[in-house]
This record gives sequence, structure tokens and C-alpha cells, in this order.
Amino acid sequence: MRIGVYPGTFDPITRGHTDIIVRSLRIFDRLIVAVAPNPRKAPMLNVAERVELAKIATKGIEYVEVEAFNGLLVPYVRDRGAQGIIRGIRAVSDFEHEFQMALLNRKLDEGLETVFLMPSEEYSYLTSSIIKELAMLGGPLHDFVQPEVAEHLRIRFQKGSS
Repeated sequence: MRIGVYPGTFDPITRGHTDIIVRSLRIFDRLIVAVAPNPRKAPMLNVAERVELAKIATKGIEYVEVEAFNGLLVPYVRDRGAQGIIRGIRAVSDFEHEFQMALLNRKLDEGLETVFLMPSEEYSYLTSSIIKELAMLGGPLHDFVQPEVAEHLRIRFQKGSS
């Protein structure tokens, strides 16, 4: 069984992320969505919220599990018995950083492969930052995130504005 790990902050998970998840299952038999704390990005949602929303967003997708992870990615991937890391690339601007990380991960474990996947064109511009800004301003989210994720964000920002 080929297992892939799709690591990310997922703050929040978007339809672009779920598109990459579905595409990953064309290559891997099972996929672990690994939610990282990533304080460097100053996430809006805590890890537990992000894990819960990722579980909701992937509930109808077979062979996917979601969990939090902390620390270095390579030992985590090894511990899960995975053979590959999935990374989404939206534009050339994403590639340089992702390429550096892939080379570092390969140096740490030569047997581990990184697979770069592009989302569908309809999601290629979509980022979690755009979603957070749209949610903060009360914009429509239904085309960009699952309905339950949109509702969570709507409630989150209503509380923040009161």
C-alpha cells in the first residue's frame, strides 16, 4: 500500500486543498492530511479547529485520514509508513520554496519522494489568506470552502466583531 502525506497549515482548508487531496489518491492508496501548527504563519484557527474542519471537508473522500503533527516532517512521514509527501503548487512563485523543502527532505531521507500537484484551474488562485480576508469582510465563501467550513468562519468572525 502506497501512503502519502499532505502536510500543511490548512488555515482554513479550501476547495483547492480538497482538490489536491482527490488528485493525490490517483497516486497513493491512502493519504494522511497532516495539520501543522506552523506558528511562523500566525494561524487564525487553532490546530484542533483546523483538524476538525479538515475532517469535515474530507468526510466523503475514502482513504483519507486527518491528524495534527508537530516537529520535523520527515520523521513523521517515516513513522506513518508513508512513501511520499504531497505539495500543491499554484504558481511559479510557490515552486522555489517547495523545491528547497523537497531537496532538504530528500537529504534527510533519500527514499522519500515529494510529489508536486497543481490544483484545477478554478482553484489555482485560491489561498487560505484570501479566504480569511473574504470571511473577515463578510464575503461569500461557498465557492471556495465546504459549507461547514464557511459556517465556522462566519461564526468565528461574527464573534470577533461583537
